[in-house]
Amino acid sequence: MDLSFWPHTSQSWADLLSGARHADETGWHAVYVADHFMGVGRVGGRTHWREATAQIAALAAATSRVRLSPLVLSATYRHPAVVANWAVAVDQISGGRLTLGLGAGWQENEHGQYGIALGGPGERRRRFEEYLQVVRGLLDDEVTSFDGDWYRLDEARCDGEPVQARLPILVGAKGERMLGVVARHADEWNMWSLPAGMRVASEVLARHCDEIGRDPASIRRCTQALVLVTDDRGEADAFVERAGARAAIAGPPSVFAEVVAEWAEAGVDEVIVPDWDLGVPSARVEKMDALREAVAAVGQAPSGDRRLD
Repeated sequence: MDLSFWPHTSQSWADLLSGARHADETGWHAVYVADHFMGVGRVGGRTHWREATAQIAALAAATSRVRLSPLVLSATYRHPAVVANWAVAVDQISGGRLTLGLGAGWQENEHGQYGIALGGPGERRRRFEEYLQVVRGLLDDEVTSFDGDWYRLDEARCDGEPVQARLPILVGAKGERMLGVVARHADEWNMWSLPAGMRVASEVLARHCDEIGRDPASIRRCTQALVLVTDDRGEADAFVERAGARAAIAGPPSVFAEVVAEWAEAGVDEVIVPDWDLGVPSARVEKMDALREAVAAVGQAPSGDRRLD
C-alpha cells in the first residue's frame, strides 16, 4: 500500500514545503495539492487556498523522489490546452513525477464569486468528457484536432514531450455516470471513502469497465479520509461527528493502519493523508512517521476494533 501526503494550501509556503520535503525524504509515495481558491464548510470560511499549479511547479523543483499531483484541477476554469502544456512542463521539471489530476468541477461559491459558469451536473460531466479527450490527445499525439460542443482544436500542438512515456491522468469522481467517465478515460481514480463505500463504488466502476471491455484492474485506485491521531476516545468521537458525511478516521495510529488494511482488501492502491488535522509542523512530522510505522506493522491484516463513522 502506498501512502501519500496532502498538505493544506492555506498554511505558509515554508510549512507546506517542510511537510512535502519530509514526505519526499521518508518514503511517502506522492504529495497532492488541492485546486481551490477558497474553502467551504468545516475547512472553508474566509481561509485562502493558494493557487495549485504554481505550488506544484515549485514542489517539482524542491523535491527529488515523491510523485506530485493536483487533487484535482477543475475543468471549469482551466482550459485543457493550457493544462496539457503546463503538465508537460512540470513533468519535465520534476523528471517524470507528475500525475495529472483532473475533475469536472463542483464548488459553487468560488464559481459564483469569480463569475465562472459552473453548469448543472449533466453539463459538467459531458464537458469534462470532452476535456479529457482533448488533454489526452495533446499529451500523446503530434497534432490534435477536435470538434465538440465545448472545445474546438485545429491541428493543435503541445510542444515538448513529457518525460513519462504516458503521463497518467487521475480522475476524481463518484456517482454512477461519473464512474463511467473514469472507466473510459482514467489511468487512476480518486474519491473520498471508507472501505465499505470504496467496495460499492468499485463494483460500479467494474461494471462500466466490463461494458467497454476494459480490465478494471488497469485503473489505479487512491482514496482519502480526514485523519485525527489521538488516544482520547471522546475526542475521536467528536471529530468523526463533526466530519458529518465526509469520510473520517480518528484514534491512535493503529486504528488508521487497520482501516488502511481494509482499504487494501477493497482494491485500493494508495491512501492519501490530509495534514489538515495533524497539528503544527513539529507535531505533524511525528504523526506522519507514526502513521507510516503503524501501516508497516499491520501490513495487510486488519485486526481489532476501530473508530470511524
